[in-house]
Amino acid sequence: MFVILVYDFSEKRVAKALKISRKYLHWVQNSVLEGDISEANLVKLKKELLSILNPQEDSVILYTFRTRNYSKREEFGIKKGGEEFLI
Repeated sequence: MFVILVYDFSEKRVAKALKISRKYLHWVQNSVLEGDISEANLVKLKKELLSILNPQEDSVILYTFRTRNYSKREEFGIKKGGEEFLI
C-alpha cells in the first residue's frame, strides 16, 4: 500500500519521530513522508510513533492508498527531503 504520513511533534520528540518514520518511508518535506509499505511494517511504524507521542502536544495523520495508480504528485518550488526518493 502507499502511505503519506504527516506529523507534528514537539521539539523534544521531532527528531526521534523523523528517525522512526525514515526507517519505513521516504522523507519528502518537513514533517512529511511517503512511500510503499507493507501492512506489517505499517503496524510497526504506528506502534513506534505511538510509543513517543504525547497526545496533549503531538499529532500524526496517515493517508493510506491501496495503490498509486490513481494518484498524481506535483512539486513546486525548492525540493526538500532526501535524494533517495526518485520516481
